[in-house]
Amino acid sequence: MTVPGQRTSASGLLPTDTTQDVRARQAQLAVLPIGSLEQHGAHLPLTTDTVIACTIAAEIAARRPVQLLPPLTISCSHEHAAWPGTVSISARTLHAVVTDIAASLRRSGVSTLILVNGHGGNYVLRNVVQESADTGTRMALFPGSADWDAARARAGVRTTLHSDMHAGEIETSLLLHAHPELVGPGHKSADHLADDRRHLLTLGMAAYTESGVIGRPSLATAAKGRELLAGLAEAFDAYAELLS
Repeated sequence: MTVPGQRTSASGLLPTDTTQDVRARQAQLAVLPIGSLEQHGAHLPLTTDTVIACTIAAEIAARRPVQLLPPLTISCSHEHAAWPGTVSISARTLHAVVTDIAASLRRSGVSTLILVNGHGGNYVLRNVVQESADTGTRMALFPGSADWDAARARAGVRTTLHSDMHAGEIETSLLLHAHPELVGPGHKSADHLADDRRHLLTLGMAAYTESGVIGRPSLATAAKGRELLAGLAEAFDAYAELLS
């Protein structure tokens, strides 16, 4: 019997499965994309992190039988509050929502949950995974820094992960590949580096960038985005094997 692949909407952001589809797939692993609603400079949308998390999750779901969940679209973006359009929830709320989702999945027979995180400021997700050890749910947080490093090397990304913090080469490349209609024309002239950000959590992003960009989006290409996505999809295989 061929296991049906996960179906998503035309945008790739929302699963379109019916109850019958979920039952037929018999997935023992659920994937939860977690994004944000925060500024990404003038050339990327507020929903960038959500789009990227959903794009990675959809690629995973196309490769193996998983229960792909709709994304969490608002998370912990307090450091971006100086820009209009940014909306945040507390770390306590995000922790509670994710643990509630895990508990609901357990009740329906799914005891493994992968959090596909698209926003670096969601530090609390590490604690959620850490605390899941004795809850009956096996969790992992994806992608990890090693996964990004391997994908960056594969794609030929030139900026470091530290320098490429926000709306830079990686994020712009991923959207140029998966959703080019979301990338504004100004990315070629939007580069801004701020490697010394030691007080970021205290002062917020506005202390280090006027545009909201920290990185080099001018180096972004669709080809890099394609290879980044392929590298991350392959890296997920190790997580699936570990939690199977």
